[in-house]
Amino acid sequence: MVSYTNVLVFCLIAFAAIHSLMASLPFKRLIMRVLGSRADILYMPVFSFIALLTIFPLAYLLYKNPGPVLYIVSSPWRWLMVGGQLIAAIVAPRALLDAPHRFKIRSQLSAPKTPEAGSLNIRGIYRWVRDPFLLSGLIIIWLTPFMTVNLLVIYLLATIYLYLGSLHWEKRLVSQFGDEYRDYQKKVHRIIPHLGGHN
Repeated sequence: MVSYTNVLVFCLIAFAAIHSLMASLPFKRLIMRVLGSRADILYMPVFSFIALLTIFPLAYLLYKNPGPVLYIVSSPWRWLMVGGQLIAAIVAPRALLDAPHRFKIRSQLSAPKTPEAGSLNIRGIYRWVRDPFLLSGLIIIWLTPFMTVNLLVIYLLATIYLYLGSLHWEKRLVSQFGDEYRDYQKKVHRIIPHLGGHN
């Protein structure tokens, strides 16, 4: 008999597979050929919608059967953790606003130092951390003020997926910006915020 935890893991793997496929450069090249210039406008909204749609079954199943409780954090620490999660939830849209040029398909498929690739243009949150999406994701996950067996399994696997996804994202940024991004990597940490900021 298939355990409930195995079903949850399967849902996470299915989400990760779909998410990774849509984030891959070959898929983006296909989208670019099909949609042309409209790809830059349509890709992110559609990508985000499909991500929400495919993560919903996992969230629902976790809600219905979280498994045995491992711990529950009491007040006031619970509210501090939730506050941290809310702050982290603001980071992702802020990161999109601070670097919209990083998410345009045409730019991602371009070689360094070409007009399409553009310049790295470090600003906003990227002055302190290279991958704010990884940072915010880890904070939201691990500041959950309660933990169950199924949540722990999914959180551990999700952490691995986020970390590997960040490595892939950095590799793609190096291919887009070349030495400019390599120099940036030497000055700003990928996950731990650099309080001095990027000059």
